[in-house]
This record gives sequence, structure tokens and C-alpha cells, in this order.
Amino acid sequence: MSTNETRTDLPPNFAELKKSVNRKANWRERLDAVEELGNWKNRETIELLHHSMKGDPVHSVRLAAYRNLQDIGEDVSMPERKNEDPIKGTKKILVRIKKSLPRDHSYEDFKEKVKKMRLDLYDTYEGEKGPEFDAWLKETWSELKTR
Repeated sequence: MSTNETRTDLPPNFAELKKSVNRKANWRERLDAVEELGNWKNRETIELLHHSMKGDPVHSVRLAAYRNLQDIGEDVSMPERKNEDPIKGTKKILVRIKKSLPRDHSYEDFKEKVKKMRLDLYDTYEGEKGPEFDAWLKETWSELKTR
């Protein structure tokens, strides 16, 4: 389908796209769903795009929803990059995870435990921080006070 051609019927995989847009632990899947929803112009797809533009914790997903809404003729304002933590209480969560590890654990041990215990947090920050994610997580790990 060309970028100028927008369908007004409902996508055949609408139920799956709706689930994908709301999947907390996979920002890439949410981004793909938003991109696909941009090819369809009807009330349901527009509502999902608005939902993603306003509420997704990852800025790149919000921007994709914004671009797609603009492309289908919706009057929307560009979403601002949020300065607060995408997930409330992140520091406390990370401290608990660090405390659950042996005193002499490595950064890699910590990173794996975060990924295993809180994939939603890991994935959201990976999407939000982009290439700086690893440096951010390592710095945060080294600054966390546990005892």
C-alpha cells in the first residue's frame, strides 16, 4: 500500500494490533502496531493511535503515532518528551533487585536479573534511552545504595 493510500475499513488483524499497542513489555511490537494502524483510517484505529500518542511510555512510539495521525488528516500536537521516569518508582525497584543479588555480583548479573524480573521496565527504558541504555543502566546500578 502506498503512503498516500489509506484504507477506511478495519484491519483483518485488528484484535492483534490492539493487543500489541497495549503490550507493556515490548516497545518494538507497539511501534510496529502503530505503524500498521497508520494505514487504516477509521474510528477504532484513530482511537488506538491517539491512545499511543498520549500514553505510551516510549517517546519514539508516541512520535510514530503522532506522525500517522497527521498523515491521515487528524489535527494533533506533537507529543513532548517527558522528563519524568517512564515507570514510577524505578529507583526503588532497581534497589530491590540489586539487594536480591549477592554482594559481589557483576553488572551483567544485575542487568540479567532486571530483564528477568521486570521485563516491562527493562524494555521501556531500552526503548526510551536508545543506544545510551546500557550506559544509563550501568551508571544507575553503580549509584544504587543497598546497605
